[in-house]
Amino acid sequence: MINLQEGVIPKIEVKKPYALVAITKHGVSHARQYKNQFPNVDVYYMKKFARGDEDEQQIQLFDGTVRLLLPALFKEYKAVICIISLGAVVRMIAPLLVDKKKDPAVLVIDDKGQYVIPVLSGHIGGANDLAREFAAVIGALPVITTASDVQKTIPVDLFGARFGWTWDSADKLTPVSAAVVNEEPVAIIQETGERNWWMHDSVMPQNLTMYPSIQAAIDARPNASLIITDRLLEAKEQVLLSNGVVYRPKSLVLGIGCNRGTSSAEIEAVIEDTLAEMGLSKKSVKAIATIDLKKDEEGLLDVLAKNSWSFKVYTPAELNEMPIIHPSDTVYKYTGAYGVSEPAAMRCANNQALLLEKKKSGNVTISIARINFKGENACTELSSLEQGVVLEKQRLR
Repeated sequence: MINLQEGVIPKIEVKKPYALVAITKHGVSHARQYKNQFPNVDVYYMKKFARGDEDEQQIQLFDGTVRLLLPALFKEYKAVICIISLGAVVRMIAPLLVDKKKDPAVLVIDDKGQYVIPVLSGHIGGANDLAREFAAVIGALPVITTASDVQKTIPVDLFGARFGWTWDSADKLTPVSAAVVNEEPVAIIQETGERNWWMHDSVMPQNLTMYPSIQAAIDARPNASLIITDRLLEAKEQVLLSNGVVYRPKSLVLGIGCNRGTSSAEIEAVIEDTLAEMGLSKKSVKAIATIDLKKDEEGLLDVLAKNSWSFKVYTPAELNEMPIIHPSDTVYKYTGAYGVSEPAAMRCANNQALLLEKKKSGNVTISIARINFKGENACTELSSLEQGVVLEKQRLR
């Protein structure tokens, strides 16, 4: 709880690059929804709208006028997104403005979520690009009023943000952004992830070139590179990182089976060890998939909450529809399914070609599949009924 006092800049917990603030009942409902759709935000809203799950959802409540919260947000975040009226925001931020090279981006969203308006730091602070990205996520209209906003190129620090992509390191964001806007040769290599990331109604600028492989890009010797992959780069490939950014799409599904009562520590250790062995990034994990018997497994729920991953469960009949190489009569005897981790991963990823067929470690069995982005992805959140069961279990702990 943040208790706001006149003349005192409050302490806040900064975990994401952007802050999202709401002060009305409808704004709070939207903010909670936007947090799931756009995972790069820390959410803040008024104490009187508390719903009881703010700690587990990592939402920060404040008591007092939002005007007293904004100085802290201005100081700590790349952007402040306000579900507050435009006029009120302008009046509240006016005393905080310093310089266009230092001020964060500020966006305003109306109470119905129809419009996203960049208010401050449109270009240098990235407000215009963030407005487009955020509007695309929530199905709103970005209202861009800057006359010089004509380059229509890739916003390096926001590239893929609407899909949940994250970058490995921020070290090269500035020089790579400079290469992009200054029309220097820039290589783009995409190994996985959503392909519909180009947002403009024009062709890509000629300085941006797609390459079929990292080696092809290395041979071309570009001034900068954008690499979209869930792999950990090999030593010989890291030459591109001298002026490159690696993006991690949410492209991996972990099929998990475990004995009842397996601890979250054991489950997470198996996940981390397995991903390292496979040369895959944990940042690219989108979901855990399993059998519906495990929808209230506490160890799994803890891992999911800690990592903000999606959770998909399937009935034995749904799992048995998937082809697996080594069906188990023993597993069938206890679960009604001939396998758990393999078919769950395949079904969730809509891909029968597993990256890891099955690995048994202690009380945990794990399989890994890469999401098929060419087809419909079945890996969505739990149904409302299943989610209610999960949340109830979490509250009882």
